[in-house]
Amino acid sequence: MKYELMFQCNLPNGIHARPASHLEKKCRLFSCQVMLTNHRTNKSGDAKSALELIGTDTIHKDNCTISCEGSDAKYAFEILKIYINNEFPLCDEPLKAITEEKQIYLPKSLINYCPTLIHGKSLVSGIVKGRLVKFGSVTLHSYATDFREQEEERFTNAHNTVVKNIKHELCLATGPEADILTSHLSMVTDHNLIAGITHRLTHNSTANAIIATIDEYISKFNGASSEYLRARTLDLQDLGLQLLSAAYPQHHQEDSTLTEDSIVIAHEMTPSQFLKIDKTHFKGLVLAKASHTSHTIILAKSFNIPTLVCGELQDKHDYGHQLAYMDSQLGIIAINPNEGTTRYFERAIKISKQRVYSEQIYIGKQIATLDGHTIEVGANITHPIEVQATLNAGADGVGLFRTEMAYMDRDQAPTEDELYECYRDALINGGGNSIIFRTIDIGGDKPLAYLNLPTENNPFLGYRAVRIYPKFLTLFHCQLRALLRASVHGKSRIMFPMINSIEEIRWVKSQLEEVKYQLTHEGIPFSEHIEIGIMVEIPSTVFILDHICQEVDFLSIGSNDMTQYLLAIDRDNQSISYLYSSLVPSFLRMLKQVVSTAHQYNCWVGLCGELGSDHRALPLLLGSGLDELSMSTPAILATKARLANMNYQQCRALFLRACQCATRREIETMLDKTQLDTNDKPIIASECIFLDAEYASKEEAIQALVGNLGITGRTNNSHALENDLWAREAVFSTDLGFGFAIPHTKSEHLQHSTISMARLAKPIHWQGDTGEIDFIIMLTLNNNDSAQHMKIFSSLARKLMHKDFREKLHATQNNQEIAEQLAAALA
Repeated sequence: MKYELMFQCNLPNGIHARPASHLEKKCRLFSCQVMLTNHRTNKSGDAKSALELIGTDTIHKDNCTISCEGSDAKYAFEILKIYINNEFPLCDEPLKAITEEKQIYLPKSLINYCPTLIHGKSLVSGIVKGRLVKFGSVTLHSYATDFREQEEERFTNAHNTVVKNIKHELCLATGPEADILTSHLSMVTDHNLIAGITHRLTHNSTANAIIATIDEYISKFNGASSEYLRARTLDLQDLGLQLLSAAYPQHHQEDSTLTEDSIVIAHEMTPSQFLKIDKTHFKGLVLAKASHTSHTIILAKSFNIPTLVCGELQDKHDYGHQLAYMDSQLGIIAINPNEGTTRYFERAIKISKQRVYSEQIYIGKQIATLDGHTIEVGANITHPIEVQATLNAGADGVGLFRTEMAYMDRDQAPTEDELYECYRDALINGGGNSIIFRTIDIGGDKPLAYLNLPTENNPFLGYRAVRIYPKFLTLFHCQLRALLRASVHGKSRIMFPMINSIEEIRWVKSQLEEVKYQLTHEGIPFSEHIEIGIMVEIPSTVFILDHICQEVDFLSIGSNDMTQYLLAIDRDNQSISYLYSSLVPSFLRMLKQVVSTAHQYNCWVGLCGELGSDHRALPLLLGSGLDELSMSTPAILATKARLANMNYQQCRALFLRACQCATRREIETMLDKTQLDTNDKPIIASECIFLDAEYASKEEAIQALVGNLGITGRTNNSHALENDLWAREAVFSTDLGFGFAIPHTKSEHLQHSTISMARLAKPIHWQGDTGEIDFIIMLTLNNNDSAQHMKIFSSLARKLMHKDFREKLHATQNNQEIAEQLAAALA
């Protein structure tokens, strides 16, 4: 009997390599035939083949059917129904929206040096310096051969080599690199791909069989409706080249060795070619052909390699090995730079590094608000290899380690030793920082085939997490043993999910004590001081929290599930998803009660849902008194920067007012009307004053002073602001005589009006026939302060007419004193 499941594809990028490999793994658990049919394209594919799934050309909102036919078809249908509705939509992430290209402002401080520029389109931003190094392209068809001897053995050996190599690289990879290698492993082990090559081996050489089969799939992918799917042809070419290279190792290979800092030029570059290049000297990448969705570009972003698409360099052989600067944000390459161009780019690189540094000051230090209140910012992770990366990205620790991921996508449960090694590595990588391990949250919406859990109509309210532990006690004890054994390697904390009652807490504590007794009896060491806590995600726990706090050491609010259960809203149900929000009176009052009760009993309390990285909600979360916020790694530094510029007492008052609101609209309106960030930065500040500045020209001075406004967070578009200044300079000279210049503008590209000042070590020529200047006072006002523009300019000009004022500015050796002198002059 055939069982059919109809669904709409909700994946933002359609079924490409990553989701195809996820679905393929799930379908391979069953012995029955599983097919996917796309009703828009009328294409069907074997759901146990990632390449066949990709070949159905399924994009966002396509209506599809999965059919199961065979011995275990009914069981497969029930499992896949839950998987398609709950897990499959989450196995990919939306691409960053491609907005209309903003106007690119080429700075006059560069243009005035008349550089030789090549223009391209930016794919990965950054400013770098290096020699231009051209990489040739090796094509599939360059391997074509008529040689036929032991072809099946040749292909088998080559295939085994490629699979082994990818698995080895996968063990060392993290983040996007690991995702890409996983999809490559799925594609190269695809049984339809292997069958296609093997079939052709009866009449062809290994090379020709691989080429013909890969070409067939490339042709299918090139006809796809989605750019994202079409971009996967490069991955197919990559795998084909890897197979051919392994089959014919004597074939000429491109040398990817770089001996000095280099900007690599290539027509195209496959992911594996990118990974082979030593990143020590790999500073920039220029491609004639590339898509923002290609895996090569995703890797370039991951490794922070600035990248441009530019066909012009491919035809200019004389550019090879010349020195060049590349600013991919501006979309330019400066070839063979002159002295002025070199000084511009060297300063631009310095400014860029300082801007990055200004964001990294929060790494390794706990955040304190403007009034001294401290709060931890942790990370949500799933793998031990993420720990070091997330600490390097500013996390104070790990607020949620989702341990269930180690149980997924396998035929049997992990062993105790496997789990121990996983947790041990995480704690060692943590270097003494706290890691909260959440015990397995499986069952219900996260079924495991090897546990044979029943199908449920409402898995979110069903047989999952702590509720399955009594039946699968060996599995639970195995994890507890591994966690306790690993606890000697760092600061480990254990958290139990889906707790609903005191009885459940006491039961899991009794099991933990039993496992401790076993380990003690076996002479296996563990930490006696390991803390235990629970996820606060079921509303009923809020009403017995006074009792719970006497049983545990800490709490962590799971805002996603708590909001869902509190409001009785399935957040994945598109018909009612608009009702899902944590910024409602009921959730905020719940949060207030949880934090208040926890602190009454000296119980630490954090929050580990998506809400933690919501910048709109951040003032309320800070004001609630939470001890910690835990979130995805990319959001950590931005969250810390905002917290450092907030006032806790202000946020506390806002939170208490929000708890008195009657509706969601009232809360949102209150947030819209309240400005809680630090007050506007002062118009005169020592961070914008430079003594004995070494500028060689007017261009360099303006570039440096405007760049500093970007570093200090006063402008979000330095190039546009600089152009506004140069537009004013074109009207008339701002050289006021006496060696003073006052460049000035009002601009929409400025967040905080600022007076910058530079006293120069050596005078520079300013403009036209005017004399040299050695003192610059730069006035930049945002549109809100535009009425003050000429008033401030006139006041400064009048003051500079007085010799004693000028002499004081020249004599003062302290930034703060000069700031005070300027402020007094404008008072």
